Amino acid sequence: MLNFSSPKTIYIIGAIIFFLLFYSLFFSAPDDFLPESIVNIKEDSSLRYISKYLEENRIIRSRALFETFVIIWGGEKHIVPGDYLFENKLSVFEVARRVSKGERHLAPVKVTIPEGFNVLDISEVFTIKLPNFNEERFLVEGMKKEGYLFPDTYFFLVTDNEEDVLRSMNNNFEKKILPFESQIIISGKTEEEIIIMASLIEKESKGDIDREFISGILWKRLAMNMPLQVDAELDTYKTKGLPENPISNPGIKAIKAALYPKISDYLYYLHDEDGNVHYAKTFEEHKLNKQKYLKN
Repeated sequence: MLNFSSPKTIYIIGAIIFFLLFYSLFFSAPDDFLPESIVNIKEDSSLRYISKYLEENRIIRSRALFETFVIIWGGEKHIVPGDYLFENKLSVFEVARRVSKGERHLAPVKVTIPEGFNVLDISEVFTIKLPNFNEERFLVEGMKKEGYLFPDTYFFLVTDNEEDVLRSMNNNFEKKILPFESQIIISGKTEEEIIIMASLIEKESKGDIDREFISGILWKRLAMNMPLQVDAELDTYKTKGLPENPISNPGIKAIKAALYPKISDYLYYLHDEDGNVHYAKTFEEHKLNKQKYLKN
């Protein structure tokens, strides 16, 4: 049994009270911590800036302890930037550990953009997927990058916005096109011409069966100074040459088809209602194909 009047007991009780008081004042989360808090640690921020930011956002009480634990975990520069979700109160020790290890606790949002989607199509997808996505700003900036936003499966954080989407999709395009740079130079065409043609092919073709043939036909029409007459871009019936800009965002297969066209004697093509392609060497043959394969 403890003797509460003994100096030793009083010392132990005092030490416990001091520890609990010290923990509540410095180690534990602030009393006004907001559950489900999301904070953004920016790249290249100093440790002092981050500790002040976390204190102001009521994630930690003691900046000094936070900075000390971060240095213990991996050094002053070892903080992983990004968005962090703090679901519940954490000790300053645990907060320091998480930001040092990059444990964000934010589930990624999976978004798949199909080949041939244009900027408007892409915007509609992300407006649903990301709450911070600004459709108007995306369309303004995205129109400048039409054709250069690579269709793919992406993983974004729920806090990401239209700038993050544009940067990720454009960076992905740059990475995907890099292996073809030398071949584009050899082809005698510019990257812009290849991407514009690929965007037309993406919209005109029905898959692997016809991309290269359609590419060959369209390049041949250009060489003959003949209007492209592509249904996906009606202006090509009125004017000759490639459109000024891409009409969609092509995938790798369409880009390859634009770069490696299939040479043939054909000059015309059409798809029937089942998606089958029918080629013709002359306009007369093409008219017969229309009568035979198109009901309307």
